[in-house]
Parts: sequence; structure tokens; C-alpha cells
Amino acid sequence: MKDEIGNYFILHPFFGEDNMDFFSAMDISKTGLIAQRYRLNICAENLANVESTKTPSGSPYRRKQVVIGATGMYEPFINLLIGAQQPMSGFEGVRVLDVVEDPTPFRMEHRPGHPDANQDGYVLMPNVNSMLEMMDVLSATRAYEANMSAFSAAKSMLTKAMELAR
Repeated sequence: MKDEIGNYFILHPFFGEDNMDFFSAMDISKTGLIAQRYRLNICAENLANVESTKTPSGSPYRRKQVVIGATGMYEPFINLLIGAQQPMSGFEGVRVLDVVEDPTPFRMEHRPGHPDANQDGYVLMPNVNSMLEMMDVLSATRAYEANMSAFSAAKSMLTKAMELAR
């Protein structure tokens, strides 16, 4: 069925008439895909800097972490495409709220030949743990795959609905 502005909606057995078009699930999954891709980028940055003993501030690189949170209502992407001025959908997605530095102390390693070594031969190293970063990479990858599966399921449902409409 279509509403007065042409959006498809369904009659939901629990919520009654719900203006949930088929694109809402894809929009929500899209927010998860974007957030997990950003999280993966930060993991890659952390891994790339596992040996960076100097940053522009002069200290070793400090591990970064992504804070992801639920969003409130958002403007569905399809509305932007068709230029419709519709009320917000009410469905939540996620977004990156912040990128924070990990307060864990830096590591001290004995490397007497290193240019940043102190008089005792110790170097202040970044607080990046490669194993922890790889676990975060796997977690972000799994979350990305789950969002992609939800997106594909919604797309498949839309395709089937369009076939029925013919």
C-alpha cells in the first residue's frame, strides 16, 4: 500500500498502520555500515602507529577508540533523493559520537640504540596492543557483515514486493 505521498507502508500486527517503507531497514543498516567502516579505519590507524614514538606533540602515539551511539530520528535517504519534505521516520540508526584517546599508560621498552631512548636505553612506546586491535578489527568486520546481511534481506524483500506489484 502507499500513503498520500507515495511511500510504501505496511499494516504491522503489533503497531497498526506503520509508515515503515522498505527503505527504512536499508537506511538503518546503512548507518551501521558507515559506523563500522569508520571503526575499522581507526583500528587500521592504531595498527599503523604501533611503533610511532613521536607525534607532532612530541609524545608517542596514543591509541584511539570509537564511541558509537544510537541516533534519534533521521531523514531517510529516499526522502533526500526525491526531495520530499516529510516528517522524520522515527527509526533509529547509529553514528560515530566521538573518537577518544585511550588513557592507558605508554609502554617502556629497552632499546638502547633507538634515537628516542633515554640515558638508560628505554623508549616510551605507544599504548597500542596489536592483539587487542586485531580483536577490534574482527568485531568491526562481523558487525559490518551483520549490517550488510540485514541490508541485503531488506533489498530482497523490496525486490519480491515489486515483483508482486507487476
